[in-house]
Amino acid sequence: MERSELIEIGKKVDALLAGEEVKLHPSDVASYLKYLHHEDAEGFYRYLKRLPKEILGEVLLELPESLRDDAIEHLSAKELAEAIEELDSDDATDLVKEIEDLDEGLERRVLDSISSEYKEEIEELIAYDEDQAGAYMQTEVFKAYEDERIADAIERLRRLKAEGELSNIHQVYVVDREDRLKAIIPLEDLILYDFQTPFATIISNRRYEPIAVKASDPIGEVIKKFEDYDLAVVAVVDEEGRLLGRITSDDIIDLVEEQATEQIYNLAGVDEEIEEEEDLTEVTKKRAWWLLINLGTAILASLVIGLFDETIQKYVALAVLMPIVASMGGNAGTQTLTVVVRKLALGEIDWQNAKRALFKETLIALLNGIIFALIMGIIAWVWFQDQMLGVVIALAMVINLLAAGFFGALIPLILKKIGSDPAVGSSVLLTTVTDVVGFFAFLGLARWMLLG
Repeated sequence: MERSELIEIGKKVDALLAGEEVKLHPSDVASYLKYLHHEDAEGFYRYLKRLPKEILGEVLLELPESLRDDAIEHLSAKELAEAIEELDSDDATDLVKEIEDLDEGLERRVLDSISSEYKEEIEELIAYDEDQAGAYMQTEVFKAYEDERIADAIERLRRLKAEGELSNIHQVYVVDREDRLKAIIPLEDLILYDFQTPFATIISNRRYEPIAVKASDPIGEVIKKFEDYDLAVVAVVDEEGRLLGRITSDDIIDLVEEQATEQIYNLAGVDEEIEEEEDLTEVTKKRAWWLLINLGTAILASLVIGLFDETIQKYVALAVLMPIVASMGGNAGTQTLTVVVRKLALGEIDWQNAKRALFKETLIALLNGIIFALIMGIIAWVWFQDQMLGVVIALAMVINLLAAGFFGALIPLILKKIGSDPAVGSSVLLTTVTDVVGFFAFLGLARWMLLG
């Protein structure tokens, strides 16, 4: 965001704090506070303390993690509790978890300051494992009973909206008297019916069959369901089919973004949580660990080159062309690795259809290997006026790109099979393979075909 835009937002924030009616999204306030923290840290804390409790919780959740932790430490348990009580249950749970990670004692004091009913609700949500659907649901839903008239339900919705109990309501969840979910009706459809009609009449033809997930379902399956059915929201039920809450698309978008970010960091050998740290020593140490591993693989590749030092001395052109073979193999392998890791994360590839994925990626690498082998073979022939040198680098490139495609697909599949994150360590292992195979193939063929 441009500095001028941030300054304009700052003026609106000042107006908001002065008690004026200002339309301002929490994410805009968070952007201004982030800017302010860099320009004037004391001003950041002053503004934070003065924010209305109605938006404070949402602003905290919009801040980057490091700033959010800093903000939490400068707010009292009472201020945090008031902010949490203004949030939907899923967001409230997220903020309580953030506080718990930072300071368990503060978390207990915050929960003790929240109304007993809401505290119990949050504790129930916190009890779910992080990979379960229940951990991401909000309990605020608009439900109606089968034997209830539409008019009565709409009147109740009007009252709940006026009291601020419900927000972002687009559907009505129809349940029986034991809260078992029977149907989901969009509000845009509901207004077309006679308001004196009971819900049982509307749902009798099974037109509004519900799409729901269980609270115990893996969140990965929930994400897949959102993608498959183009959902904006999905109902959450217990094992008996009783309505517990809903998961909205904004939470799913956040999860997908987190997963994608984590994969990108892991492929580069970078720890997401460490990167958020302000302590440069910690960040340096974590990156250095992966660089040390890379150094080991580089030494291994150099040892392979050392086996052919006499060959290189007799044929200096080999030293010029060696990096091309390794580089092309590394790039081809990275393409395959990225595709396979992403498809594994999306559930599009598993061990059952691994053979097909492995064949496809290997074949693509082989075809690219042949294409670029011809191109590089001709370039080497013309460059060094040596036909056999062109043949050597062409064959070496086919071999290395074939290995890059095969191992680029195989390595993450094996890591997934043994229960490891396929993104972690894959790039290091693949780099080792492409460097060793590339140098060995190129220099070995050169010794045999040029100097044999």
